[in-house]
Amino acid sequence: MSEHDAIARFARESIIEPEHIQRARTHAVEIGAHPISAGIGAQCAVIAAATAATSMVEIGTGAGVSGLWLLHGAPGAILTTIDSEPENLGVARQSFHDAKVPASRARFISGRALEVLPRMNEASYDIVLIDADPENVISYVEHGLRLVRPGGTVLIPRVLNGGKVADPVQRDETTRAYRSLIQETQASPAVVGALSTLNEGLLQLTLLPE
Repeated sequence: MSEHDAIARFARESIIEPEHIQRARTHAVEIGAHPISAGIGAQCAVIAAATAATSMVEIGTGAGVSGLWLLHGAPGAILTTIDSEPENLGVARQSFHDAKVPASRARFISGRALEVLPRMNEASYDIVLIDADPENVISYVEHGLRLVRPGGTVLIPRVLNGGKVADPVQRDETTRAYRSLIQETQASPAVVGALSTLNEGLLQLTLLPE
């Protein structure tokens, strides 16, 4: 095992996932959802905590794993989560109930995110997490940067696209979209960006004041 592999393995195995999130992960597997890894979830929780988030948006509910991680970091926040799959929302509601998340702290919206997001108030949220259909990731990030306040952060997991982004030979549409997103945001004066390569990857974009 190489030094890089050993470090990556240690980082993965050092994460302790709360029991209520482990249960949600089990439900995700049962319905065929693909939750973010515990390592990425923990990073999202840290960012939510460091931001002292009170209002968060999640695009792509799944079975509730990522939403529960966000609330783990910001236990006083209100989370709005959007998904077009009623089954996902139903399982997530149960996961939140089992985790004893008060109903007043979670708002579930059923619908296509590209139709819901334009109706949401700009500069009103501390965190926007994007974990939905990758073909629309550029549009979702544009909406996310509109929705977060200055100092707020947009989080995009899975941005490495299974390692394809780092391989210049890979030129499929989704890989090119993620690659372009990383390159353009790193060069943008409007945000401070950081790319975590742990597990599936996490792009973090914090909006700077004008």
